Amino acid sequence: MRLPVLRFGAEGAIVLAVQRRLGRLGFAAGPPGPTYGPAMRAAVWAFQKANGLSPVDEVDGPTWHALAHPARIRPLVPSGGPTRVEIDLRRQLLTVWRNGRPELVTHISTGNGEHYCEKGHCGVAVTPTGDFRAWLRTPGWTSGPLGDQFYTVYFNGQIGFHGSEKVPRHPASHGCIRVPLHNARPIYDMIRPGDPVYVRRPEPARERPKSRRT
Repeated sequence: MRLPVLRFGAEGAIVLAVQRRLGRLGFAAGPPGPTYGPAMRAAVWAFQKANGLSPVDEVDGPTWHALAHPARIRPLVPSGGPTRVEIDLRRQLLTVWRNGRPELVTHISTGNGEHYCEKGHCGVAVTPTGDFRAWLRTPGWTSGPLGDQFYTVYFNGQIGFHGSEKVPRHPASHGCIRVPLHNARPIYDMIRPGDPVYVRRPEPARERPKSRRT
């Protein structure tokens, strides 16, 4: 059976079925509903990237194939402990591991590497690699000199992962890890101070055929 290409804004039972399939695989698509909206799009991007596909707005043929035959989520740090956060700067993915299993995988946007000066704060927008630990958690919305943050977990000084209204398909932050809003609170609830956070930039792996670009 030839499955339809689902585009952003699509509606119907098949959209809900895809959301549920993504959720079962660990790619939360927000509250279930019949519309292909922003939360589902972020989940589709994460799923496509985790399966070696280019992140596009469509659930196309290669994405349908991957939904039926998903790739195994492989750890960046196999010895990192049963509960940890792994951040893949190359693929722009964050994975929360709990009890040795990938509990949640989300699309992210990290430091863009550019120089910036905003409200008297200047620096280079870099998300450093390394081994860290969560240390401070701030619930709800907080405001700082570089913008608003939603349910932040800090792990490297003032660098943390937090919900944002702007999480594009490319690195765009000042150094923090931007997470889609619907995933910020669940991640916040999963991670406690002292939990390991690993930031890596792994070498490219052999990828599946690319999705069509939109």
